[in-house]
Amino acid sequence: MCFLRGCLPHKKQGNWGEIVLERVLEMSGLQKDREYRTQYTIVGIDGNTLRPDVVVMLPDSKHIIIDSKVSLNAYDAWSSADSNEDRSKYIKMHIDSVRNHIKQLGDKNYQAAQGFNSPDMVLLFMPIEPAFAAAMQHDQEIYTYAWERKIVIVSPSTLLATLRTVSSLWQQDRQVKNALEIARQGGELYDKFVGFIESLEKVGKSIDNAHENYNEAYKKLSTGTGNLVNRTRKLQELGAKTTKQLSSNLSKEGTEEK
Repeated sequence: MCFLRGCLPHKKQGNWGEIVLERVLEMSGLQKDREYRTQYTIVGIDGNTLRPDVVVMLPDSKHIIIDSKVSLNAYDAWSSADSNEDRSKYIKMHIDSVRNHIKQLGDKNYQAAQGFNSPDMVLLFMPIEPAFAAAMQHDQEIYTYAWERKIVIVSPSTLLATLRTVSSLWQQDRQVKNALEIARQGGELYDKFVGFIESLEKVGKSIDNAHENYNEAYKKLSTGTGNLVNRTRKLQELGAKTTKQLSSNLSKEGTEEK
């Protein structure tokens, strides 16, 4: 491909790197503006404004910073060089370019930026796998050099693996939060159910009490000495003018006074 042969101008090379990074982020399963953000602005420890290319959010309000600004011009020249002399010169320039960017990135000290909670490491993204491999192959100390400055060099494949791990962390975090929410709502539902049963039992007791009170009142109406049924019936027998008759049930239940 053209971008592996050194035919991309610097600006187009940078745009290509942004495109590759965006595709890796899309393939990771992370959602933009929720689990990662671009064009993020923070204030460094010295008060300067810092603009990391990508900030990946982690559970518990932590972050991972991804920087993709490393120049690959020397790599492009090395990959298209014809002579061994040119290849030796350009691979050294490629190593120097990567090391210089590592130093500059380490000097930014993202970990101490104001209002920013970052892990110990910042990811330096190299969008071309062979450029990453060439740096590792021709400078076996470069990874250690970066590590000492809290920088991890990543390629598209290694970054994708890292971001998919982050996506899994988010899934687990949501599952845990969902489980906690289910437990909370389940507890509230149980408490509501117990309260409903208690209220229902109170209604049942009220009905039982009302039934008992009704029976007591009914007894006073139709049974016992001087009950109202017998007294009203005697009034009728004495000639009281009436237009209605007592219920047959009451008439049967009424007893004579002793």
